[in-house]
Amino acid sequence: MKIAIAGKGGVGKTTLAGVLARLFGEDGYSVIAIDADPDMNLASSIGIKDIPTPIIEHKKLIEDRVGVKGGIYKLNPKVDDIIDRYSTEGPDNIRLLVMGTVKKGGSGCYCPEAAFLRALMRHTVTKRDEIIIMDMEAGIEHLGRGVAESVDAMIVVVEPGKRAIETAERVKQLASDIGIKNVFAVGNKISNKDEEKFIEESLFNSGITLLGTIPFDLELIKADREEISILDFNSDSKIIKSIQHIKERLQERLPVENRSN
Repeated sequence: MKIAIAGKGGVGKTTLAGVLARLFGEDGYSVIAIDADPDMNLASSIGIKDIPTPIIEHKKLIEDRVGVKGGIYKLNPKVDDIIDRYSTEGPDNIRLLVMGTVKKGGSGCYCPEAAFLRALMRHTVTKRDEIIIMDMEAGIEHLGRGVAESVDAMIVVVEPGKRAIETAERVKQLASDIGIKNVFAVGNKISNKDEEKFIEESLFNSGITLLGTIPFDLELIKADREEISILDFNSDSKIIKSIQHIKERLQERLPVENRSN
């Protein structure tokens, strides 16, 4: 199962990505969690204290693999050893890989770095047998057509607000444009039935399938303040139970066949 999770900043997609990765790991699956969000907060959501150096910051590695002499670089560099060498082990059969962000603007040409990240993403999604959980930014710019065709689903996390719904609609269009067939949504930070109803009706009108909703819970704020995963803070919290239900609905639609143990 290869899942990409997107949404506008602050909606809670990193929490969903981290908890989903842990829950699949607890079931005995090998999981690769990819932090492809510029904020790079997936480690704490999973429960990993030491954040690995983002791949984009391994300048010498990228130069050796991609080559930049004379402005010429490889579009298909060797990347099949990167996860084993540069990822960090986490709890419950999880390995975390932090991609980092290609700088833009007046910082010079970052084409080789972008080519390396694309090749790494393509290899991870198309060649690895583990469950892949990717925490994306809303623009899903790491995903190209060759990668997207192997992604089983895009999950868009939305809050009960118009801007979050509009982001979901844009992501759905982007995903469709690059070949992702299954686009689901998860409602987050739900405080009452009216908010839940707003999300359900808005997504229905947008043609996006709602997998479930996650309630607003102050325990998540407390866990974040202590820099630990909500799973380690309180495994019986309302958030965990809701995400467990979302995971089950996801598996009903995208059955997982290979178990590591």
